[in-house]
Amino acid sequence: MDLDLRKLRYFVAVAEELHFGRAAERLHIAQPVLSRQIRSLEDDLGVEVFDRDRRGTLLTAAGRQLLEDAVPLLASAQGLLRRVEAAAQGTPTLTVGFMPGIRVTAALAAFSAVRPGVNVRLLRTSWDDQVAVLLDGRADIGVVRLPIDQRGLQVRPLFEESRVVMLPAGHRLAGRASVTVGDLAHEHLLQDPDAVPEWRTVALELRDGRRPDVPVIHQVEEKLELVASGAGICVLPLSTATFYTRPDVIALPVEDIGPTEVGLAWVESRRSPLIRDFVEAAGRQTPFK
Repeated sequence: MDLDLRKLRYFVAVAEELHFGRAAERLHIAQPVLSRQIRSLEDDLGVEVFDRDRRGTLLTAAGRQLLEDAVPLLASAQGLLRRVEAAAQGTPTLTVGFMPGIRVTAALAAFSAVRPGVNVRLLRTSWDDQVAVLLDGRADIGVVRLPIDQRGLQVRPLFEESRVVMLPAGHRLAGRASVTVGDLAHEHLLQDPDAVPEWRTVALELRDGRRPDVPVIHQVEEKLELVASGAGICVLPLSTATFYTRPDVIALPVEDIGPTEVGLAWVESRRSPLIRDFVEAAGRQTPFK
């Protein structure tokens, strides 16, 4: 039995919304059509992927497994289409994703010296999409900040970098030469606590295990605007903090937060010689600092 990718896309929409009406609206199709397609998918698989009752729509165990596998599969299919379209243009192209604050100029120069005829494109990424752009083909290789979900990826560490906390200029700790995690534990963190596990551990202890509410923020600029307004704090790699220097926000070293690690990542199944040459060219030096 061959899986129908269209049905899988429909399934993912319902699985993420857990509501057939919202999923149908998101997909721009009629709800009865969506329901028939999901039933057809279940017939193809021989299992039920949703538990439908008066409480709403829930994933079954099979549905949860299908969702886990379907998302990277659809991303891989999208990446295949993008690479085929790029190949049809005739000019070899390598798209490099990079996180804010990481300088890629020297690495690109080293690669271009080996592959002068390749069109190199750059794609700025964020903490939320630095892996997604690799899986769906928007980027061939990424300069990523670890840790990341490495399933389906090949990762080569490059270097470690210290991190700092960003505070508003008038903050009570602004005059300190450095701070500790304990000094910051009662502050409102404007990022995923999993990105700062040391802060998360101490903060949860002080909050009796209650996980703090974290706003959904995707851009460094937005975080710093909120920091400047006194809405909270954020922890950034030193290079990112230096790149976004502004007078109303200060950066302080945090004594007991470990460094962040920067690495190269690409889809493990890719056998592109361009990716191989970029990895080798970048690995001969540490050009990203």
